[in-house]
Amino acid sequence: MKIVTYNVNGLRPHVSQFRSLRKLLDSLDADVICFQETKLARQEMSTDVVQVEGYESFFSCTRTSDKGRTGYSGVATFCRVKSAFFSGEVALPISAEEGFTGVLKISSGFGKSEYPATIEGLDDFSTAELRKIDGEGRCIITDHEHFVLFNVYGPRAECDDTERIQFKLKFFNILKKRWESLLGQGRRIIVVGDLNIAPSAIDCCDAGPDFEKNEFRTWFKSLLVRNGEKHPERREAYTCWPTNSGAEEFNFGTRIDHILSAGPCLHKEENKGHSFVTCHVKECDILRQFKRWKPGNTPRHKEIKARNVKLAGSDHVPVYMSLMEIPNIQQHNTPSLSTRYCPQVYGCQQTLVSMFARRQPEEISLSGGSSSIPGDRVGVQVFSQLIKRPHHACHPSSSDLIHEGVFCTSDDCSEGSYKESSSDSPCSEIVHTKSFSSVVYRKNARQSQWSQLSLKSFFQKTVGVSDDSNNVYSEKELIQADISIPCCESNETLTKGGEHDAAKEWQSKQNTSMQEDDTSQPSEKDRNSVALVEWQRIQQLMQTSIPLCKGHKEPCVSRVVKKSGPNLGHRFYVCARAEGPALNPEANCGFFKWATAKSKNKR
Repeated sequence: MKIVTYNVNGLRPHVSQFRSLRKLLDSLDADVICFQETKLARQEMSTDVVQVEGYESFFSCTRTSDKGRTGYSGVATFCRVKSAFFSGEVALPISAEEGFTGVLKISSGFGKSEYPATIEGLDDFSTAELRKIDGEGRCIITDHEHFVLFNVYGPRAECDDTERIQFKLKFFNILKKRWESLLGQGRRIIVVGDLNIAPSAIDCCDAGPDFEKNEFRTWFKSLLVRNGEKHPERREAYTCWPTNSGAEEFNFGTRIDHILSAGPCLHKEENKGHSFVTCHVKECDILRQFKRWKPGNTPRHKEIKARNVKLAGSDHVPVYMSLMEIPNIQQHNTPSLSTRYCPQVYGCQQTLVSMFARRQPEEISLSGGSSSIPGDRVGVQVFSQLIKRPHHACHPSSSDLIHEGVFCTSDDCSEGSYKESSSDSPCSEIVHTKSFSSVVYRKNARQSQWSQLSLKSFFQKTVGVSDDSNNVYSEKELIQADISIPCCESNETLTKGGEHDAAKEWQSKQNTSMQEDDTSQPSEKDRNSVALVEWQRIQQLMQTSIPLCKGHKEPCVSRVVKKSGPNLGHRFYVCARAEGPALNPEANCGFFKWATAKSKNKR
């Protein structure tokens, strides 16, 4: 049996990197796979990231929005099984629990659920405190009968954040009491995950002389056997590296992803020295092939010089443990905590009444508020579809969308109302009453609100028309949509129903003037040349303003302070090379310099 723990730093982008959840799980090739930092809120769970054939999954998501932690943290346990409904496989748990404080119910097979046995030592904590501990979605417990598996994502706390440090101490103190309670019952426990703790000096690349004196680390080391027990003298066995310093290039990181185990072995005879680790743990190691930076890759400072490259994937690597002599267990089915039964994933069953309920037609807003058409082109695209409807279409179907002032009878037409043409009254003439108030200049518009403007768009202007709602449309868009356009001399609105011939004449004049303007404007090739020259000038200016680091005489990389404090928003320069040991001349030289023009604090 093989168990893997992996901090994926966002499950959805990791699934996209492997192109499917199936390929991600198969690449780890394990019977039980524990993910941390899934970053999925309950409402964001969908089948493509939580369910796949041949695996049963159990999720714990963040329940709190405190300090922007919505969709933050989160853990998931995937169990590879052949039969989910009635099986004797050890990988399929007999029960599952979200959290570890005991305030949430334990789910078992056939939809049963119950509260765990009373945990001793938690009388000093209120129910609200216990719910807050479990509210960040940091633990899933699965009971596999032979052992109880804890999938844990430990809290992270900065050295100057006293509130978070207290939360972390409380988190592990309660978790310790839960472990001790199970061990007191004679159970075997396995704890896996990113615990955000480096117990010993050999687990941290920059451990100081007082590193080992930390009482919390001393307590943690003595509690359970960690994954280094098979290799107690191994150094530089790191599992996590900083995301922005390129430290993976020189393996300059920390070991905070662990597999811990404690409890008696499964053998019936009682011999001294026997334990679950010594008798059943065959192998425990790090899956280094999942590192983002691999030998032979371009050095970081050369990548930055060419282009700003960000390594894809997680800043952690998986850790695995192989177990031996683990017999099958009694026949059982999947606990109800499985995503197989999660309504957020598969939805709720429809009632008989809902099958006969009349569905209201969906409204489309021309302002872009509820429409799926992105950007400021919504009004033109929707209007072009409505205005070009044939006059003889007297019997609209129930799916037709009627907009105010577009389809209405001559007697009932009123501003601000939605009406349908009845079957016994003829369709009235289509009239567009919306006026365009002014002609404005604007930059070349984006195709959608999420797309990035091109450099070329800053060197050209486009004439557009704005309406009463401040939506701006170009002349080309208006002509293609066959929408009425104001006359510049008299400022009168020309409608399709009224002065149709005048509108055509005005459009003809505008087409002629546009063609004349096109001949006088520079060609596309000339505009591209101007943009290229301007961009080269900007790059040259940037290169001359960037200092050289003292260690390698190479251009530095700029950064911005994001931590709250007096320097928030200030820009500085550091050595562009990857972080590494101080004695390595190829690593970061430690150069630091504030930018001369500091950016303003963001309020």
